[in-house]
Amino acid sequence: MPPSVLSVVRVQADGRVLAEAEIRRTEVPGVVASAMHVESGHLPVGTGTRLVDAVLEQARLGEAELLVATMPINDTEMLDRVRQRSGEVAARAAGATKIVEARLVPAPR
Repeated sequence: MPPSVLSVVRVQADGRVLAEAEIRRTEVPGVVASAMHVESGHLPVGTGTRLVDAVLEQARLGEAELLVATMPINDTEMLDRVRQRSGEVAARAAGATKIVEARLVPAPR
């Protein structure tokens, strides 16, 4: 893994990778970036939710305060989950992708 990559998370079923995200450091302290990808075609309900949960858990482990993530523009499940689990959330379109900025809520201790 390159030094800027903090972790890679995957959602799998029956040995098949359904969704994947890389979590990377940025040049800005307290900010991490993630590119979230889901396989095309029919996926089990909750695949996007599981990916977002895994990304948010990993981002918090790195003590990040802000997550900047890219995800498919038409995936509302993932955006809804980010909104449920984060503080302030802003989203904007960028071609076939949406860029989501989410303030990370500290995990309960």
